[in-house]
Amino acid sequence: MHDPAFTAPGHFWRGNLHTHSNRSDGVLPPEEVCRRYREEGYDFIALTDHFIGAYDYPIVDTHPFRTDGFTTILGAEVHSGAMENGELWHILAVGLPLNFAPSNSPGFLPIKGMETGPELAMRCREAGAFVALAHPEWGGLSLQDARSLEAAHAVEVYNHGCQIGADRAGGFWHLDRLLEEGRLLTLCATDDAHFTEPDHFGGWTMVKAEENTPEALLAALKKGQMYASTGPMMHDVTWGKDAVTVRCSPASTVIVQGSGSATAATHGNAMAEAELPYGRVSQSKWMRLTVIDGMGKRAWTNPVWQDVNQCPKPAL
Repeated sequence: MHDPAFTAPGHFWRGNLHTHSNRSDGVLPPEEVCRRYREEGYDFIALTDHFIGAYDYPIVDTHPFRTDGFTTILGAEVHSGAMENGELWHILAVGLPLNFAPSNSPGFLPIKGMETGPELAMRCREAGAFVALAHPEWGGLSLQDARSLEAAHAVEVYNHGCQIGADRAGGFWHLDRLLEEGRLLTLCATDDAHFTEPDHFGGWTMVKAEENTPEALLAALKKGQMYASTGPMMHDVTWGKDAVTVRCSPASTVIVQGSGSATAATHGNAMAEAELPYGRVSQSKWMRLTVIDGMGKRAWTNPVWQDVNQCPKPAL
């Protein structure tokens, strides 16, 4: 099995893919948001303000806030159409051009004549963006909603703002159901920071690329060259024939998950390396790995597929 995050050349860069400023409903100006992430040791962020008419459809130009060791990717959280629960779609689009055409989305309520969420997501992908289902647990996405977003590259499986403000941070239920249906998806963790509460520096994505440039990072995201974390670091993951081996920052638990209820786990104190036999997880078409440290913080690999030909391919 093959995980490009640990086989591709390059270096891991720490970034936040979901962030807001006072160009929408955040409280800090874009320059200050970038400064705070840079000072916290991040390598990059995507400023993803809400792309609705009430905020003049912002795709914030963050070029001026890049430095030698810190870069930015342009993007937005886009909205159009109603989900099954009647609420407006929230879709993360990282890597949008500045001239991306607005949807007919005046506010946070669906209106007649809007393009659907899946249609807007496809426009984002065709424009070159990395597209993710944003905070599916918080938004109450149904399985049919998730199925319909065929343009998605990934599922946001941890959203720190939704954890802090709503205790609805997750996306694994949606991800695993789609994997079981054969969808080739990856995962990401984000802050969704607004700086209105302690919603920042809590979830991030480690992207493997040869350069810390917007172009290299975006290409790596589309190829699945990343893992997600709220704390632990993964140095290497090797998916062998009968077991997975992980080298990581000190961990107390390592779990491998597969289809249905299939899991295997090992536990210890400050484990820097662990080998975990698959057991009945070996019968799954896909697997993913979780590392948990002594504070309960987690890191997650992307799903890998038993058939190497089913691994996520470079996107449009």
